[in-house]
Amino acid sequence: MHPVLIFQHSPIEGPGYFASFLDRHDIPWHLVRIDAGEPVPSALNGVSGVCLMGGPMSVNDDLPWISPLLALIRQAVAADIPVIGHCLGGQLMAKALGAGVGANPVKEIGWGEVRVTDPAAGPWLGDDAEPLQVFHWHGETFALPAGATRILESAWCANQAYVLNGIHLGMQCHIEMTPELIATWCEHGADEIAGARESPAVQAPETIAAETVERIAPLHRLADKIYSRWIQGLSR
Repeated sequence: MHPVLIFQHSPIEGPGYFASFLDRHDIPWHLVRIDAGEPVPSALNGVSGVCLMGGPMSVNDDLPWISPLLALIRQAVAADIPVIGHCLGGQLMAKALGAGVGANPVKEIGWGEVRVTDPAAGPWLGDDAEPLQVFHWHGETFALPAGATRILESAWCANQAYVLNGIHLGMQCHIEMTPELIATWCEHGADEIAGARESPAVQAPETIAAETVERIAPLHRLADKIYSRWIQGLSR
């Protein structure tokens, strides 16, 4: 099977649970370290899928890798190569497909509930009645690309996830988290949290840590459902 191409845009925002999921399913993957200066490939020959991780930058920043990565996303969608985006990754997908990305009304940082908005979520989420608690860390959000179906929302961000053509998934939230990633983000992002505490959607680091104990296993079960649906579209 051809590998999944994973794009990492920040040293502390690696593939986390997504990579563990692929390993458990014997799906090969290759990490492209944008954060380490690796170039964006010009073509997707020999690639079964594309995964985009998060990052602290904006898709509207003037960074040299953004334009070629947007072009590669469009190439993947045109070729029906499944694309999945986490937070910044979902924003990159949206911008590549002609939708706007801008400031969310408030920052979302920490654990928070998302709600299903469309029956199209069924193949991705199943019919489990368990509340969907996910991890958030963003100040911007995306509009929906043309033809996309919104499947998740939160109280503070209308567009939490969308599906396009039944095989591509863009998310504003993070389902790839591990306890180690969460602890690292809270350490590195302590000043950002302190500066955003007026937001009703921002949790203190100690609250995030306490909730991680009970919420990480349900998050992984949710990620298993979503990732299992996504890999069905991979070329073998």
